[in-house]
Amino acid sequence: MKGIIGRKVGMTQLFDERGNVTPVTVIQAGPCFVTQVRQQERDGYSAVQLGYEATGPGRLSGGQLGHLRRNNLPALRHLREIRLPEGEAADVEEGQEVTVEVFTEGERVDVVGVSKGRGFAGTIKRHGFARGPKTHGQSDRMRSPGSIGMCATPGRTFRGMRMSGRMGNQRTTTQNLEVMRVDAERNLLAVKGSVPGARNSILLLRGAQKGRGGA
Repeated sequence: MKGIIGRKVGMTQLFDERGNVTPVTVIQAGPCFVTQVRQQERDGYSAVQLGYEATGPGRLSGGQLGHLRRNNLPALRHLREIRLPEGEAADVEEGQEVTVEVFTEGERVDVVGVSKGRGFAGTIKRHGFARGPKTHGQSDRMRSPGSIGMCATPGRTFRGMRMSGRMGNQRTTTQNLEVMRVDAERNLLAVKGSVPGARNSILLLRGAQKGRGGA
């Protein structure tokens, strides 16, 4: 089972023996606990639920505490599920501890997080539209998106038209990132490139679904 929950620390650089630099994101990952195993026969799908980051019991509801105490687990702040191929969940036991050692250097992972919220943004920032001309009588419409309407047929605006609106703050997955460093002593993972979210945000790492290193 290739998966773990972590917290984004920030970005840095790694140098190899030839002096080549690689930008990496450092993630404080685990230790996590398997809080529940979902089976195809009982639940209709196969998955493993992980819990991360111990907290005070007063921060959880009675139902959440009862769910964790079934396996004598502490109060855990974050719960996430990882889908598994049918039959693979049978090899995982509830209450089992999961550390960064489930991954090795050179493996590929998908990182799931919530992207940074940018608030209400216009079409230039949100979709990369070009601005209008500054001349020929134009005074206040340089950043306008332009016409969005139709003529008599069909006489409406199509759904999905790229317009102004809320930007960011959405669940986002960055796929096929290479694991560059595994520090089991400090529960740290370094993955090549950038991952979604701001510093200190919660991330879910799982085996890459595409390309090399798929779960």
